[in-house]
Amino acid sequence: MMTRAYSFLSGLYAQALGANAPPCKATMARMSVVYATYAPKGRGLAAVGLGGLLLAGCAQQSSGPGAGSAGVPEAQKPAPSRSVGVLLPLSGANAPLGRELLAGAEMALATQPQQGTPGVQLRVDAHDTAAPGGAAEAAAAAVRAGDSVLIGPLTSGDTAEATPAAQAGRVPVLALTSDVAQARPGVWVMGITPEDQVQRLVEQARQEGRKRFAALLPDNPLGRAMGSGLQVACRDQGLAEPVISYHSTAPDSVTDALKQLSGISTNGASLPAGVAGPGPDAQAQPLPTDLAAALGQAGNEAASAPATMPGGNASTGVAGLSASGQGVAPASLPFDALLLGDTGLPLKTVMTALNDMQVGLPAVRIMGPGLWAAFASKLGPIRGAWYAAPNPAARQGFVARFSAQYQHAPKPLVDLTYDAAGAIRTLANEGAKDFSPKLLTRPAGFQGVDGAFVLLPDGRVRRALAVFEVIGSGADARMIATAPTNVAPQAAPAAGAVKAPAGGA
Repeated sequence: MMTRAYSFLSGLYAQALGANAPPCKATMARMSVVYATYAPKGRGLAAVGLGGLLLAGCAQQSSGPGAGSAGVPEAQKPAPSRSVGVLLPLSGANAPLGRELLAGAEMALATQPQQGTPGVQLRVDAHDTAAPGGAAEAAAAAVRAGDSVLIGPLTSGDTAEATPAAQAGRVPVLALTSDVAQARPGVWVMGITPEDQVQRLVEQARQEGRKRFAALLPDNPLGRAMGSGLQVACRDQGLAEPVISYHSTAPDSVTDALKQLSGISTNGASLPAGVAGPGPDAQAQPLPTDLAAALGQAGNEAASAPATMPGGNASTGVAGLSASGQGVAPASLPFDALLLGDTGLPLKTVMTALNDMQVGLPAVRIMGPGLWAAFASKLGPIRGAWYAAPNPAARQGFVARFSAQYQHAPKPLVDLTYDAAGAIRTLANEGAKDFSPKLLTRPAGFQGVDGAFVLLPDGRVRRALAVFEVIGSGADARMIATAPTNVAPQAAPAAGAVKAPAGGA
């Protein structure tokens, strides 16, 4: 188990002690970095380095009568110190990523309190989740070391392993996973979750006047997460329970699921809408370790999404007749907003079914995952569709600072460790002596690399996401709604407060 402790000590200034005394030059303090590393073999402590604290001071004495010894002003007393545990893979195959994530946390915590603020000093205490014992032992070691709060682990599985030790020690956890199943009081999911994206999309669609939501989703972890997120979002925003249908990768499964949502069967008879189960050949593809990474990179599936589709109207995004020339859409659809979750080749199959069923604007607003950002220019057949994601412009300042310090641009996941550490630094600067759930869940939230975010008592994290609209024709999506500045949960709107959709079904 490897532990690295970094102690960053801020500069202190001496004050003149006499009214008539000449001003003294500011007392300067040098940064002290203390490294302590547990040897991989055994439990012995191997000291590998010690930087001495260098203090330069000046004494000022009054020459007037009655001059005495000067006491140390309260403002110059050393600030209290707290250690922040960081649980990351620092050895093995994922060590390069782990070290970069650690750098993000160090960068945020190294920002010292402003002169005159009551902030405390913060020390980074890093623990290797890839060492023997894994994330469970890393968390236990952090608790034993007295760490006040934990940043990490990285994955959903590691978070599940680390949680028992952290909660037994009553130490808050800011995990980097996007798996909302790991969220609970005292354990926050810092990743950009599918649920958070869906919440933002429903909010924007409701402002447009959409009130009847449905979802056509793949039967895999991402699809299930989006379906659960839609149910929560509709409940949170005072909307009717959404209708959700899951499909396998087979084209017939997609078509049947869409027909069920539309209230028709293969012979034209009406079907009761409901939540459909998985298809017979459903593939349980794993949810990305964190969607923030995927949102910042073009995926391998980008080339799979075609720029045009047979029978589609790329100029308006409204599907025409089916490929066979026969329209099969019902006279009135039971939904005015439809959430999709596919990418790549499966998305091509879904777009074909939407085209055949004539499902599109203006009657239905199509929405999808932020993963679409990687190939939005290829989504002409569903022109007008929305997805929610961070505004890329928001992180440019952070990228510039990180690049200047480390000579390369940060990976998108580094945003999460910087945000988590930045929230802790913000509380410390405001005089917090601990990082209790009450302080972490303050309604004002925090300002992160990609925008504002707020930690909710149940372990979810609400992030400020922008909404983008697909415009097709090989062009990138355009931002139609900026990220909100206030992401605290709002009360559900009163009944009848939402206007009817213009041109909707």
